[in-house]
Amino acid sequence: MKTGLTGKVALVCAASRGLGKAAALGLAAEGARVAICARNLATLEEAAAQIQTQTGAEVLAIAADLGRRADVLRVVDQTAQHFGGLDILVTNSGGPKAGLFGAITESDWRQAIDDVLMSTVLLCMEAVPHMRRRGGGRIINITSISAKQPIAGLMLSNALRPAVTGFSKTLASEFARDGILVNCIAPGYTRTGRVIELAEATALREGASVEAVEKRTVQSIPLGRMAEPSEFADAVVFLASDCASYITGITLPVDGGYLRGLL
Repeated sequence: MKTGLTGKVALVCAASRGLGKAAALGLAAEGARVAICARNLATLEEAAAQIQTQTGAEVLAIAADLGRRADVLRVVDQTAQHFGGLDILVTNSGGPKAGLFGAITESDWRQAIDDVLMSTVLLCMEAVPHMRRRGGGRIINITSISAKQPIAGLMLSNALRPAVTGFSKTLASEFARDGILVNCIAPGYTRTGRVIELAEATALREGASVEAVEKRTVQSIPLGRMAEPSEFADAVVFLASDCASYITGITLPVDGGYLRGLL
């Protein structure tokens, strides 16, 4: 498959570990020049070094808190200045606090809105002008299967991931004529630190073992296993590539068949 990603400039958010790191690695392996950002500089620089070593790609590490507007502006501007433009934006954020409605404070809500929804909105606001100058681009917003099918104990994710989906669908329509394609990827249960944290939280809430929770999760997936981060990254690469030149406004689940709905 010819991806057409050689020489493209990609910004991947929350990429020091997990799904973001896998996405950055996948894009770099296809020849893209990649900027990655996350809060922890030490972890971020370690991830950048690993991606460079494995792919030979140029990787720029930018420490930032995307819940802060000033950091969003700086990340996009620094990426565009360093590489001379921006072609691909992969928005991503750490999952919001797990918990039932009664355990979530107003402060938790406002923090999650900033981290999950507003960071995506602000990143797109800053990235679109750069993409317009390049004659087009790709925006890939990482959501979750909770955008399509609520997950017990994830009130904040269930509320805000669909908000990102609605924003993305609308953005796709507005900028299609500019050649800017906007899509979402909804990962299911993938073997990352976040999934382990959620299993621990569920086990604590239910008084069960982590092993029992993980076994129940796997049993609910038709393919009978969790995804590997690289399998999620393949979907990012596809939507960023020339092979997806007529796809915009969709949400692509990468879930092993977990979602039961038709749409």
